[in-house]
Amino acid sequence: MSYETQANGMNPLDPTQPLNSPPDVQTIDRAAHPQNIVLDEDSAVTKAEKLERHGGLDDILEPVAKRIKVGALVDEEASGNGEIRSERRKGVAPIKPESVLLEEHVGSGHDRGAALRDDDAAEGAAHGPSQQSSDTRGKRKEKSKGQNTSRNFGSSRDEVGLCSSRMTRPEFSPSECQYGEKCKFEHDLRKYLRDWKREDLTTFGGTCPIWKAKGRCNVGWKCRFVGSHMVEREAEGGRQELILTENPEINDSLKPEVTSTGIGTLNDVPNQAKSDLMKRRFKTPKADAYNKWLDTQSQRPEDQRDHQASHREPDLENGVDGQKHEKEENRARYVSPPFLPSEKRKIYFGPETPVLAPLTTQGNLPFRRLCVNLGAQLTYSEMAMSLPLIQGQKSEWALMRAHETEATPPTLSTTPTVVKDYENARDLKFGAQIAANKPWQAVKTAEILTTLCPHLRLIDLNCGCPIDCVYRTGAGSALLDSQAKLDKIVRGMNAVSNDVPITVKIRMGTKDNKPTALKLVDRLLYGGQDAYVYGGGGSGVAAITLHGRSRQQRYTKSADWEYIADCAALIKRLNEKGDELTDTVREADSRTEPAGGKVYFIGNGDCYSHVDYQHRLSEANVDSVMVARGALIKPWVFEEIEKGQYLDKSATERLALVEQFVRYGLETWGSDEIGVGTTRRFLLEWLSFAYRYVPVGILEHLPPKLQDRPPAWRGRNELETLLGSDNYKDWIKIR
Repeated sequence: MSYETQANGMNPLDPTQPLNSPPDVQTIDRAAHPQNIVLDEDSAVTKAEKLERHGGLDDILEPVAKRIKVGALVDEEASGNGEIRSERRKGVAPIKPESVLLEEHVGSGHDRGAALRDDDAAEGAAHGPSQQSSDTRGKRKEKSKGQNTSRNFGSSRDEVGLCSSRMTRPEFSPSECQYGEKCKFEHDLRKYLRDWKREDLTTFGGTCPIWKAKGRCNVGWKCRFVGSHMVEREAEGGRQELILTENPEINDSLKPEVTSTGIGTLNDVPNQAKSDLMKRRFKTPKADAYNKWLDTQSQRPEDQRDHQASHREPDLENGVDGQKHEKEENRARYVSPPFLPSEKRKIYFGPETPVLAPLTTQGNLPFRRLCVNLGAQLTYSEMAMSLPLIQGQKSEWALMRAHETEATPPTLSTTPTVVKDYENARDLKFGAQIAANKPWQAVKTAEILTTLCPHLRLIDLNCGCPIDCVYRTGAGSALLDSQAKLDKIVRGMNAVSNDVPITVKIRMGTKDNKPTALKLVDRLLYGGQDAYVYGGGGSGVAAITLHGRSRQQRYTKSADWEYIADCAALIKRLNEKGDELTDTVREADSRTEPAGGKVYFIGNGDCYSHVDYQHRLSEANVDSVMVARGALIKPWVFEEIEKGQYLDKSATERLALVEQFVRYGLETWGSDEIGVGTTRRFLLEWLSFAYRYVPVGILEHLPPKLQDRPPAWRGRNELETLLGSDNYKDWIKIR
């Protein structure tokens, strides 16, 4: 039979049987080397190991030179020697080819959309729909549906807890329990340790980090490392007694007071104050007087009509005398506020003070402490809702706690005089951020905060949170559409906050392509048409932070720094034109102006390196830059800003930061079962951002961009691959 017959698929030996084509190279390879196959359920390390040990199929089919040329451009004029440089694609991190995992080797668990969901969660996870709403309380819980109804999640609590009267006492000399035999907690220490308490952890070599650092452990027998600070001694009568020990390496004079709220923490509000707030017994005389005056002024609509009439065309019959008479009548009806704002403490924002943004959930005390150690000069609390603060809710007041390192002054350059009469020694790093939807709530919260929290640099009003449940209540970014109410809120807070300055954080607007920030900035600095009702002049805001995105945009596009630059130019002009407004309706009252008479302007959005930071300062002409997601992904961005260079942190150095966060978490929340569970939870929250970091050493192009999403990649060693995995199973391996 001819070759043509064979080519047509006919079998020359048996025409009735089809001629099967030989197996391809891929089939042969899979049959001969089944260990090469990359499965969907494989972790990132397993995938990388298979590719590294056995190579991919493309390694067999194509030579190395051909694979390198794929997706590359030869630019002989630019390089001069014909070097091959890959083209940077928009939105894709430019990872070196040797570190990229092929798409066919990436399992179904690789979720590229998770990053966007995490970004939304960074600003409002604690206030999302997961919380039980007020209209569902008391109602019957709906029956769970689906295939996971029988799942049982563990609890971060002992099965039977130890009574607090025994928690830090020796075995034979406990304190007296006020409940006696009716107490539902365990009183037998040995039984608790044997039957109810979980086994000790082996992390940190089994040594309690609190005991090692501070000399004593505040949770006593409940500590998951209790074996490192307990001994059994012989008591009277020959009995063996269990006692807790102190670290002999720590001098007694250096041992700080260890309380249930953590070690080295500030702004710890007493329980009695929270109880008074809850029972409405806490006195706020300034806020009450100001809110009463505010209600009186708001109930006079004729003032609005008279004020609008004063801005119409002049009356030709009465001429100037008629307008003058009308103004005098308006001034006669005007009732001044019950008191004027106190003189504010002078603050400073500048190139030396990179700012860590207020981050809900992720911006907790241990993470802020970590960032301060890495060079963050200014920090904010997580966003707290004003009404729960007024009601004395413990969970909300816990957000106001700061670490002692945040009470130190920011590090500034000593060569120039930054601000006239500015005292750096009196300044500190930590500020509180609140959200409110009604003026009376914000005013009352401001007075309560300044009374109960002595370590506050400023109070910031959140006007940019895009989360739906916050927006629907009229708080957060909803205030961008209610500029008159926002102006009223800032004036009221400024009036009752004593010497603590008031700042605001805003977005460009609520809708795309309809920015309103320029108009709002002008109003905050020099007041609107109805400003005379509240005393005239500006609102007294000390600083404005602008996030270069709209509420509708969330994080789907890059921040608009051109618009931020426009707002910065406006503020600069307004700061300089104070003399031009003298003897006019919009003349600024020096008593309501911020200390120093200057309003600072901070830009926010997509700052991920020292290059981004310096570029924003020079191009947008802002006073400083606020770093948010960039710090979550790369906390040492502040160190890069300080040193002015990229830092290619090794996997070991990054793991040391994770360990440091865990130590700080245990010092803050305790080393007992609840504290360990809380630390673990917030560690996972942080790792959900930190895994997105791509090491500088495997990038082809710099600077890295925050919005870029990398293809699946493998690190330079196993630990680096684990830290860059989005699979929680890999995170467990790094402990």
